[in-house]
Amino acid sequence: MLVCPSTVLPAWRRQFGCNNRPDVEKPAVCSEINLGYCNDLDYSRTIFPNILGQQSRHEVESGAEYLLLSVIHGLLNGECSPDIRLLGCSVLAPRVCAGGSCRSACEAVRKGCGHAFEGIDMAWPYFLDCDRFFAGEQEGCHDPLAPLRGSPPGIEVAFSNLSPDEPSTIIQFTYHSNAQMYSVLKRTAAKCSHISRTYSIGRSTEGKDLLAIEFTDNPGGHELLEPEIKLVGNMHGNEVLGRQLLLYLAQYLCSEYLLGNQRIQTLVNTTRIHILASMNPDGYELAAAEGHELNGWTVGRTNAQNLDLNRNFPDLTSILYRNRRIKRFRTDHIPIPDSYWFGKVASETYAVMKWIRSVPFVQSASLHGGELVISYPFDFSRHLHEERMFSPTPDEQAFKQLARTYADSHASMADNNTERCGASFIRSGGIINGALWYSFPGGMSDFNYLHTNCLEITVELGCDKFPSEEELYPEWLRNKEALLSFMESVHRGIKGVVKDEEGYGIKGASISVRGIRKDVTTAEEGDYWRLMNSGTHIITASAKGYSKVSKRIYLPAHMEKAGRVNFVLKKVK
Repeated sequence: MLVCPSTVLPAWRRQFGCNNRPDVEKPAVCSEINLGYCNDLDYSRTIFPNILGQQSRHEVESGAEYLLLSVIHGLLNGECSPDIRLLGCSVLAPRVCAGGSCRSACEAVRKGCGHAFEGIDMAWPYFLDCDRFFAGEQEGCHDPLAPLRGSPPGIEVAFSNLSPDEPSTIIQFTYHSNAQMYSVLKRTAAKCSHISRTYSIGRSTEGKDLLAIEFTDNPGGHELLEPEIKLVGNMHGNEVLGRQLLLYLAQYLCSEYLLGNQRIQTLVNTTRIHILASMNPDGYELAAAEGHELNGWTVGRTNAQNLDLNRNFPDLTSILYRNRRIKRFRTDHIPIPDSYWFGKVASETYAVMKWIRSVPFVQSASLHGGELVISYPFDFSRHLHEERMFSPTPDEQAFKQLARTYADSHASMADNNTERCGASFIRSGGIINGALWYSFPGGMSDFNYLHTNCLEITVELGCDKFPSEEELYPEWLRNKEALLSFMESVHRGIKGVVKDEEGYGIKGASISVRGIRKDVTTAEEGDYWRLMNSGTHIITASAKGYSKVSKRIYLPAHMEKAGRVNFVLKKVK
């Protein structure tokens, strides 16, 4: 240990913990930080006594303040983690030769996390008093949350020294190149190999990997009755926030699962979650080369073939509109017309279509930028000459509920006082039917709905398509709960298995709901999922060569998990 010379310390630090402290006769001492819960700060040396008057590492570890930091993650069930811990560590183990931890950082954390303490009837910790123990920028303060916002070039990432087996909730809230994105995904999957894996769904036009990561308690395979969801980002290469949020989400799911967060463990153990952070890595490279300040609304939007991927899917909506009055015309699982393949089909589009067809997805979200709203199908107007016309699907109510789940859980999307980007969604609470907003054919969400069982919403994350790096962490805080709530919402409605009399699952059986002209079909082992709102419903299961079976069910409001409705079908002689 070294004596900490008061001559190199600013007045703020000399007042709280160095030679000028009136009740401390011995000089302040500089020491390595050897506190287990503070080993991921962005500095390695601290000073004793600290601002609380604690004289040594042993005294800190014996104190109630450090004890609180050791259990705060569990007390708050992962909320505000690691913000509170890093803030507390900056008080218990202050940075040498800094003017104290920044008051603005403390105030931001208290504003965002005060409700979490209120939720467990606990007062805000006294040693996190922003006025008493923190300093202003004019005093040369240090930002204790710097590890969350990334490190300057040449500075080693704080958590890179941690053991691969040691859980950490430190996420670098910086932009990632394609190579860095692949590295983060692969390292995350390796860290949580018992619940995660990466896999490729194909390649971009320029040959870049379309790398997905999945989370489940049985990675690599579908489990009977376990719903599957997907989250897709960066479909438009210059809309980059969704890409970053999904990278953060993957790391968060891994670290929180390892840390014992019960909510995350339940979600992962009961759901198969697929994350495609970047659907358009070629476009992202162009947008990133322009950078945040120069990037406009178009550079990097399309893929390397100059194709807008959200206009490149088969236009099944037009087929539906042309044939909807034909008796017994199916509004579900509409086949891809042969004529589609005569046009330009992007490599990225083809890869996603194969992915959608190979996995029994129940619901999905595609993350975009440029507005602050949730839109849902149909995206193509039912009237050719109407640019803005309400065009609902048969599952209008289920889609609205999905959209509302995200918007209401977002920090400001449903708030009437939130400034919008041009359009106004005040009356609808931050959600809108896609075609009523603006109409376009060939969209991914319409294709999901009309070709498969999957219900997909479009999440517009904000006005700035390429926000500054400083905005990444605040945006994560605004969207984290919405992402989690959206994933959890897949466990509503009904699910079940359709079997024959011998107990074998029937693949491709149809599940219909009276009053909703859209069926879902069973997966390989006969299991199905049907997103539905509360109320009384008549459900019918049918399959070629079998007799139909109908059941009346009642779904109460606020169900915590999907209702189980099984069917046994008899073969027709």
